[in-house]
Amino acid sequence: MSDFSISNVIDEKLIALDVDVRTKEEMLERLTDLFDNQGKLNDRDAFMKDVMWREGEGQTGIGMGVAIPHGKSAGVNTTSLAIGVSKNPLAWESLDDEPVTVVILFAVTERDSDVIHLKLLQHVAMLLAHESFVEKLHSVSSTAEMLALLESNPDDYDD
Repeated sequence: MSDFSISNVIDEKLIALDVDVRTKEEMLERLTDLFDNQGKLNDRDAFMKDVMWREGEGQTGIGMGVAIPHGKSAGVNTTSLAIGVSKNPLAWESLDDEPVTVVILFAVTERDSDVIHLKLLQHVAMLLAHESFVEKLHSVSSTAEMLALLESNPDDYDD
């Protein structure tokens, strides 16, 4: 799948900035609604159940205020990515035991659960490995800016 591009799985309608939520569950519900409103899900409840099951399996908070929860689910029509930036720090099981404000939720179809899912995770992980990227992630002021940031090349960062 050499033609993979993150722009195939996200657009501005799947980005929510200044989300006023207080809990992990509220943020996951809000991002799931974005998927549902854009027709990315065929069974919202099944997807949400799969995401919460995965949350119970292990930490999705990767540190530096970022979490990358994901659900591989029969409830997903189209593999997609949604991003939420919370106004409030959210308690989240995290590698650094710090709260989270940026949540990148992966919705993955059963058929994409291998190749595309791995390429998506790899791209996001490579970006998140750069402190300068994470700093920009926390200071985004528009959905267009967030989209451009996510579409950037990990090689563009030198830290």
